[in-house]
Amino acid sequence: MDSAWVDTARARPNLAPVPARTVEPSAVPLMNIANILTVLRILIVPLFLLALFAAGGHDAGWRIAATVLFGVAAVTDRVDGQLARKYGLVTDFGKLADPIADKALIGSALIGLSALGDLAWWITLVICAREIGVTLLRLAVVRRGVIPAGRGGKLKTLVQSLAIGVMLLPLSGAFQTAGLLLMYVAVALTVITGLDYVVQAARLRFGPVRRP
Repeated sequence: MDSAWVDTARARPNLAPVPARTVEPSAVPLMNIANILTVLRILIVPLFLLALFAAGGHDAGWRIAATVLFGVAAVTDRVDGQLARKYGLVTDFGKLADPIADKALIGSALIGLSALGDLAWWITLVICAREIGVTLLRLAVVRRGVIPAGRGGKLKTLVQSLAIGVMLLPLSGAFQTAGLLLMYVAVALTVITGLDYVVQAARLRFGPVRRP
């Protein structure tokens, strides 16, 4: 066989199409920055309660410390969600742990303030009952659809956090009154947004099934 022909055959490029190699997207790591912040918020809750009830619950220094801890936890609530959505860090753990951390923080602050006599129990009961009720509604209709968090719900959480922050501080006079008025606004938003969730849940429950 002619060696030149053999060399040419060997040098001839393979014209057969090579299938493209598919790369599976890597799974989102469980220990990402968003989930770490969520866990941090959960861990802050018992520290916050210790500071809130220290020295009888009305020591100015400890109340300021409790307010700082509450503020840090509230900030992580906003930051972790933004990071998860922006960088694709949404995980099943985060979906479960994030609302638990939110309710633990808000609920512990409200119950603590009521136990110390700084907040009427009916306010705490209304807000806590709403949060539990909305959670049960979400679970009841989860097979037919997801009730998204609307702007009203986000505003409600913001006003609740601000009102609690003001009431945690060792204030008096007009500042204390302003905190109480802000809490009344938070209660109103809590009830209104709660009713909105009831309407959305009823539409999902009794309306046509949403198909992707």
